[in-house]
Amino acid sequence: MHPSAALGRIQPSATLAMTSRVFELKRQGIDVIGLGAGEPDFDTPDFVKDAAIEAIRQGKTKYTNVDGTQELKQAIVDKFARDNNLTYTTDQVTVNVGGKHTLFNAFVATIDAGDEVIVPAPYWVSYPDVVQFAGGTPVFVEAGVAQGYKLRPEQLEAAITPRTKWVILNSPSNPTGAAYSEDELKALGEVLMRHPHVWVFADDMYEHITYDGFRFRTIAEVCPDLYPRTLTVNGCSKAYAMTGWRIGFAAGAPWLVKAIAKLQSQSTSNPCSIAQAAAVAALNGPQDFLKERAAAFQSRRDLVVSMLNQATGISCPRPEGAFYVYPDVSGTIGKTTPKGKLIASDEDLIGYFLDDARVAAVHGAAFGLSPAMRISYATSEDVLTEACSRIQEACAALR
Repeated sequence: MHPSAALGRIQPSATLAMTSRVFELKRQGIDVIGLGAGEPDFDTPDFVKDAAIEAIRQGKTKYTNVDGTQELKQAIVDKFARDNNLTYTTDQVTVNVGGKHTLFNAFVATIDAGDEVIVPAPYWVSYPDVVQFAGGTPVFVEAGVAQGYKLRPEQLEAAITPRTKWVILNSPSNPTGAAYSEDELKALGEVLMRHPHVWVFADDMYEHITYDGFRFRTIAEVCPDLYPRTLTVNGCSKAYAMTGWRIGFAAGAPWLVKAIAKLQSQSTSNPCSIAQAAAVAALNGPQDFLKERAAAFQSRRDLVVSMLNQATGISCPRPEGAFYVYPDVSGTIGKTTPKGKLIASDEDLIGYFLDDARVAAVHGAAFGLSPAMRISYATSEDVLTEACSRIQEACAALR
């Protein structure tokens, strides 16, 4: 017995690997600050927890419809209408076990061997691996710091071939926090209109975490002609601080939603019934706390951007959304640590920060663009100040 060829096409998640390492160091009593995980430090709102407890008391503990309860699907339809000016029906909605499951389902259900998926880099670590698991080929398009970490229309045009099946648009982005404006989305949409065989995977997971008055838009909203071939993807994890509840969802063409349900029926079956009841409460309940939390994240962003830009060899752009920064660390490459180790890559730098400064981040190579690193600032300002101070000292010690 040996592992399958499909398993050989993927790597373990670099972000989850770093999180596991931090857990292990903390278990040993080592004072390490983990800035690797993409998880809000805020708690799930009480009204959402209460709805889950009530669902347990009412015995909502049985199987549900394989791809989500009718009640949750309706709440998702209402959410897309309220927040995104998009009209869907419940037969266009799929509910999955987290956003990663939505990605997995959509690609495994649609990709054949040799199909291509355009993946702007830097990218969320799971995109290329899921494409490869499904038998497809990720086509990486480098969108570096000079262009605000955003895909340009001419790059999209050049990357499309007759084998292109999907393009992934993640805004605001994990790992960079970059978000596409309405005009930027329209420009990409004009390219896609010339290539009707290409579908759009619109990953909007960080929709509610934007800054400086940025107005979030999604591509099916600003380019209605793309609506029939866009899967608009979202979830409860980030906005509602429900990472562990595992509820992701999407809306798109009924045939695609049926295909996803067929696949899900033979894998996980329905998402947790209690988590679904909690998600209904989250989507239908008061939304005012979202702006308060975004304001807290903005304050943290400003702190981290300022402090990292004061670290020798690091240049940190100011993102429009999410809760990550993706600083360029090219100024540290080629230097030597106090212990005499050469920093030859961003992975070396991250290792140095973890071993010597006791700060955990994720190296840029994991996201397809080096030399850089991803830092999550979804933690308190006190912790962030201490972490950035440690990074400053570590950078100053390089020779």
